[in-house]
Amino acid sequence: MRYLFFGFLLLSFGGYAQPGSTLLKWNTEGTSYYKVKEGSIVRVDLPESRETVVVAADLLRPVGHGRPLNVRDFSFSADGRKLLVYTNAKRVWRYDTRGDYWVLDLGKRELLPVGRERPPASLQFAKFSPDGSRVAYSSEHNVYVEDLSTGLAKCLTSTGGTPKLINGTFDWAYEEELDCRDGFRWSPDGQHIAYWQIDANKIKDYLMINTTDSTYPFVVPVEYPVAGESPSPYRIGVVDVVTGVNRWLDIPGDPQQTYLPRMEWAANSTELVLQQLNRKQNESKLFLGEVATGRTTEIYDERDSAYIDCKDVWQGGVIAGWDWIAGGKEFLWVSEKDGWRHVYRISRDGRKEVLVTRGDYDVMGLSRVDEKGGWLYFLASPANATQRYLYRTRLDGKGAAERLTPLSESGTHSYDVSPGARFALHTYSSANQEERQEMVGLPGHVSLAKATGGDGGGVKKKVEFFKVRTVDGVVMDGWMVKPAPFDSTKRYPVVFYVYGEPADQTVRDEYGVGNNFLYTGDMAADGYIYLSVDNRGTPAPKGRAWRKAIYRQIGRLNIRDQAMAAREILKWPFVDSSRVAVWGWSGGGSSTLNLLFQYPEIYKTGIAVAAVGNQLSYDNIYQERYMGLPQENREDFVAGSPITYAKNLKGNLLYIHGTGDDNVHYQNAERLLNALIAAGKVFSFMAYPNRSHGIYEGDGTRRHLALLYTDFLRRNCPGGGR
Repeated sequence: MRYLFFGFLLLSFGGYAQPGSTLLKWNTEGTSYYKVKEGSIVRVDLPESRETVVVAADLLRPVGHGRPLNVRDFSFSADGRKLLVYTNAKRVWRYDTRGDYWVLDLGKRELLPVGRERPPASLQFAKFSPDGSRVAYSSEHNVYVEDLSTGLAKCLTSTGGTPKLINGTFDWAYEEELDCRDGFRWSPDGQHIAYWQIDANKIKDYLMINTTDSTYPFVVPVEYPVAGESPSPYRIGVVDVVTGVNRWLDIPGDPQQTYLPRMEWAANSTELVLQQLNRKQNESKLFLGEVATGRTTEIYDERDSAYIDCKDVWQGGVIAGWDWIAGGKEFLWVSEKDGWRHVYRISRDGRKEVLVTRGDYDVMGLSRVDEKGGWLYFLASPANATQRYLYRTRLDGKGAAERLTPLSESGTHSYDVSPGARFALHTYSSANQEERQEMVGLPGHVSLAKATGGDGGGVKKKVEFFKVRTVDGVVMDGWMVKPAPFDSTKRYPVVFYVYGEPADQTVRDEYGVGNNFLYTGDMAADGYIYLSVDNRGTPAPKGRAWRKAIYRQIGRLNIRDQAMAAREILKWPFVDSSRVAVWGWSGGGSSTLNLLFQYPEIYKTGIAVAAVGNQLSYDNIYQERYMGLPQENREDFVAGSPITYAKNLKGNLLYIHGTGDDNVHYQNAERLLNALIAAGKVFSFMAYPNRSHGIYEGDGTRRHLALLYTDFLRRNCPGGGR
């Protein structure tokens, strides 16, 4: 490894993005990327994968500190003269999105803190201005801009004296269900910042009770709109970073009956592009907004009889960014309007569109737009909904898509494709092959170095995939791990792992499926058949009709699909129909309860973790997207809720919930318990004090949860062939 230090770095580097936006930090040309190694910032040049230290760890040691900063993330200014470092990261709901920031001036070799007047670990989403002279950040619900030459910071927004008027970031529901976190954007010319303002004062607080962290319990309020409650109203402001003058955009529609999940600069510094969803999330409108006047113009309108997904659904939770092409005259747009998730190129005024990806398949994610080469790189799997591969097609929509992943490498593949699409970091695995990673050259998919990973001792159990056709004619994918050793003349207990809702699919051909992280031991060695099937409504790449069949049917259609699949599986000669268990977490916990309550003749044992017992108690964005509005079809919410069927319990139930769950509130548990008690049902219950939805906080928590799970399963659904 060579050590190299310049007065400044000659590179053009993208701005600081929302966490998770990319795996690698590519330079603009796509010929190298940057990473943290042993505390230093290292450049990796391709195709040789030659590493050069460009910022030594010692330069990241603040004056008076004994050790260098622990670099959680970083970005360079566009001119390469400064480095922005994110450290001391703290959790905000799901992710570690607040912390401290430091700027290293590479020419002066000077490291200084950003936001020194702000509380420690309170800064969010800091990013350089386009010219690198300033840094903007959010802190305690306000947006600030700091002049790096003077160290002076200016607050550009106001909370109005309330902590629930949120500028530059989002409330709980927007973050949880729309993946909105980073709520402000620099204009390309660096003169303005556009930002969201969310007024959570309009939202009722859900009061969680903390009984463990002090002698006297105290409440923890969370602004949480349940199904049927209006969302937080929003505004989009544009502020001049020099004068502080702010202008609000005039956006049509009631801001408390719509959502605004996307906002970006429209390939210039004079206009913004916005996406607005109606309350039901089945109509999407795009607007162009003029910064000078605040006036907006609708350019595109799309409707769906069920719901419309946002970008984060197919882009790995990343909702930021907008794919402009042709110098800002067109943009790429993803829609399911022809029955498949496809990419279109839309003219700036919305009047012309061209289908780019053609065929009966779903685009599973966009990997790179190579406008110079005329290609769109994307992920798809036309022949197998459990897998994923890299394809490319012409940006003009002419010709068929071509698969770039080698045909010999079946499984699930992900790619971080470089600008210019010459290289990609390729990560791949299958259910029976451990994950491996390599850098490849494109389009030939030529490996540039030996793949790493896959050295964990090999696959210890064999996962088999199958299809099952139900009495309703629904064909479902599934995986199964059989007992080892396996005797086909014996009958074994079966344990179903279920999720079953639109947020996730469980049947994927990737390493890790077939492993039960809550079972302390080896399920196969203990004589269990462990399996999972994906019902209609799960987000498998099987077309719009498959995914949206569940609309207004959560708790019914998905439950019937699962039960009818189970009935077919119980006909297999090696399955013991008297020993059938099911388990799941969150939405999977809800499915577990519904299966146990609605089909007690099939499922004899169930373990439900952090389940939604009553759909009317869950947040409005998620539940209304898939179920409609309670004011219009409340009966569907009731008919899909486990609490409605609690009186039917016949088998063995273990219900588990954390009392500090801010997502699926503990109220769900206590109301379900009351229904079971009223019906005279005997069951087992475990409450984890002050644990969140993930039930992991505190010493020994996960081990205890696993011991509890395993003991209950073994006692009520014993393993072994008979």
